[in-house]
Amino acid sequence: MPKMEGIIKSEIIRLAKREVRSVFRPLRREVRQMRIKLSGLAKGIASLNRMTKEMHLEEAQPKLEATPEEVKASRLTPERIRGLRKTLGISMRELGVLTGTSLSAILSWEKGKFKPKGEKKTILVALRKVRKREVRKLLEQKAAPREEPKPKARAKRRARRMVSKRKRPARRRKG
Repeated sequence: MPKMEGIIKSEIIRLAKREVRSVFRPLRREVRQMRIKLSGLAKGIASLNRMTKEMHLEEAQPKLEATPEEVKASRLTPERIRGLRKTLGISMRELGVLTGTSLSAILSWEKGKFKPKGEKKTILVALRKVRKREVRKLLEQKAAPREEPKPKARAKRRARRMVSKRKRPARRRKG
């Protein structure tokens, strides 16, 4: 009898495994297909997210624009230019970067020697409407395009300096 019991148990296990396989094989295929679809959808979502970020970056870029009426009606005194710079929390050099002028031009505007005209005046009027964060973004954008000289150029300059130092005669002290 013990043999019969073992045979029946093994037959029941074999049939149960077979039944389980017949049920799970189609499910396994479905799961595989769903995973493939899911990965395709995830890739699509990632590309859409990238595109929306790029679109938002383009929209979020603050622009310095002012209408001709605003520019004409504005009165930019040295005190107002200095006050604008102080409220935006930027230095003269940074204001020069934003307006595209030199530090000495900004200094002469703030001293009252000269008045900003044309495009520079338009930019200053437009800066009145801009917040500190937007000004920082503008400064980052304008400062980013700087490129450092290539290492080869540096090496050439160093070599020239070394040669020019060698050619100089030694200085003699008087005395």
